[in-house]
Amino acid sequence: MSELSSPHGSWPSPISAGDVARGVRRMAFPSVVDGTVWWEEGRPEEGRTTLMRRDTDGTVTELLPAPWSVGTRVHEYGGRAHLPVPRRDDKAITRMGVVFSSSADQRLYLLEHGSREPFPLTPDDEAASRYADPALSADGRGVLCVRERHEDGSVRRSVVSVPLSGRGAQDPSAVRELVSGADFYASPTPSPDGAHLAYVRWNHPRMPWDGSELRVGALDASGLSGEYTLKGGVDESVVSPTWVDDTTLYVASDWPGWWNLYQAGMTGQAIALYPAEEEFHAPPGRLGNRSFCVLDSGVVVALHGNADMTPSVYDPDTLDLTPVRTELTTWSMLDTDGRAVVAVASSPTEPQCLVRLDPGSGGVEVLRRSAEELPYAAYLPVPRRETLPGRYGAPVNANVYPPTNPDVAAEGPAPYVVWAHGGPVSASTLEFDPVKAYFTSRGIGVVDVNYGGSTGYGRSYRKRLHKEWGVVDVEDCAAAARALVEQGAADPERLAIRGPSAGGYTALMALTGDTFAGGVSLFGVTDLLGFSDTTHDFESHFLDSLVGTLPGFAERYRERSPVHRAEDVGAPVLLLQGLEDKVVTPDQATAMATALGRRGAPYALLEFEGEAHGFVSQDVRVRALEAELAFYARVLGFEADVAPLELVTTPPEPRPEPEASAEEPGPAGDTGDEGTAASGEDETAGDTAAAEADADPEAQATGAVGEAPRSAGTATPATSD
Repeated sequence: MSELSSPHGSWPSPISAGDVARGVRRMAFPSVVDGTVWWEEGRPEEGRTTLMRRDTDGTVTELLPAPWSVGTRVHEYGGRAHLPVPRRDDKAITRMGVVFSSSADQRLYLLEHGSREPFPLTPDDEAASRYADPALSADGRGVLCVRERHEDGSVRRSVVSVPLSGRGAQDPSAVRELVSGADFYASPTPSPDGAHLAYVRWNHPRMPWDGSELRVGALDASGLSGEYTLKGGVDESVVSPTWVDDTTLYVASDWPGWWNLYQAGMTGQAIALYPAEEEFHAPPGRLGNRSFCVLDSGVVVALHGNADMTPSVYDPDTLDLTPVRTELTTWSMLDTDGRAVVAVASSPTEPQCLVRLDPGSGGVEVLRRSAEELPYAAYLPVPRRETLPGRYGAPVNANVYPPTNPDVAAEGPAPYVVWAHGGPVSASTLEFDPVKAYFTSRGIGVVDVNYGGSTGYGRSYRKRLHKEWGVVDVEDCAAAARALVEQGAADPERLAIRGPSAGGYTALMALTGDTFAGGVSLFGVTDLLGFSDTTHDFESHFLDSLVGTLPGFAERYRERSPVHRAEDVGAPVLLLQGLEDKVVTPDQATAMATALGRRGAPYALLEFEGEAHGFVSQDVRVRALEAELAFYARVLGFEADVAPLELVTTPPEPRPEPEASAEEPGPAGDTGDEGTAASGEDETAGDTAAAEADADPEAQATGAVGEAPRSAGTATPATSD
């Protein structure tokens, strides 16, 4: 194999996989009350997420010591898992405690101000009940949240009220159910006077971005009554109801084709606040992720744009929308106490930051950085947004990251890897991502494709994927690669494709064509019929819209399953899989490896114990990243500074059946712990998880981490002459 050529010889390797795996401490879901800020912060080196607080004097305190970890597994992708709550001490002075969901047992806990030991608010039912998206009741005595209960093989969701006294920990009846009956709930939001409750609901087979309803009902001591739909429906997605006063709500709705902001009274027609062909809300993939907030002055701070959103200040009196000047390209997760506004923000060269926005001056203050120093800052690629020509002239949105290394002057077309994001109804953003720099600093370009079906470009762009998954996404990714070849940027003989989860499916389907020299699937779907049978409830009917309803479209499911197209795969494949994955179960990767091996096609299957839908352990992330680089070196033809990857052409050996416990017999393969899915379906859960598929960023996983008992294909030690 030849080295990547440049005027100065081979490309140096300034960024190690360890640098990337250590990466940054992901921050999520900031909250602010009277200038004090709370947020969830990842500890990748410990495999957990903690709670942090920043006081008004700038003092930063970690509130939860190990082994405590914050996280909710509602919908498997989770969402906001904490909420500051007012507490009164013996002197009747209000101090802020914080309610949070524990990753380990999924119970809600309350951590009082100044305490180090939380106490439970909900019963111990062995994680059968999960809680998310908490909101403070109007009287401050409880929290309202979405509860998801797993029992007897079924899943039931509702909106419940949990008392802050702790009575619910011993008396399950104290956790009061307010509304149930729908398949899914989100955003329980009491009115300021406590007289009404607004919430969002939807039912199978729709996903929340397809169609949902904003519901309102009268709330009193006996519960919720007189509910009715205020906005939304089968073909309208409503998101994040927010009370402006006791009888008026703001909500984001995609009724005009884009998520725009609306004002809704208790009756009558909702009024558009600022009609525009751009998104004013992120897709509703994770509970509690808000993109706008209303201040005490009546002014609205809103994020808007396409896949990447930035803030503006909207004045409902003048109807002016004033952009906030900022070099941060990618904002998310707004919160306000009515005066201050906090958010999470990033850019291609700026790691994720916790920021405070002054709506009056437009000033942006960085409160905390996820990484203070980057040893490889000079090697970070600066992407360019491009709209590339797709099939029949359809636009394909993409972010192009050229090879970047200050020590090398590149010449000629470069090898490129197409990135297909997860979701698939998600988006790639310009958020800081050291994984891309790991490859671009070695001379490999990256084109991150927002193929048809991606969010950020309106409902019509999303609906391009309806019944066309495995077709439109594949065509758009191949078209992006060909466009770069026509530009002279990419070498047509050195193109590869990769993706996590749904993106892994796209990558495998793309290999049935002749565009790519190899592909990488990170916990990707390979068998659509099998996926529909084994995936979790939230996505159990997702394929109805992406492919078609069963049993009528069973043959289409087979035709679009990579496992049934193995004879058409003409390039090597790398499969990376976590063995505790409950979203895309490990048998999907094994089936693909078996199909490839039976026809003698080259592949490598690497499996990791203790990892769920998104790799959390630093050790595993290093091994996965180095294996991916070694794979590209092999199929694109260059020398890499990692151990070579061995490809095999025979089926993997069957995995030994686990021995059932003598004390607790159960079905073989039952782990008893679902872990937590990545919020966003990405291989670096907690980092680029959110960026590549919703996100999520903040994926959690529990259990021991180590090598799987078997792997088909291995990374062999490098030898020197």
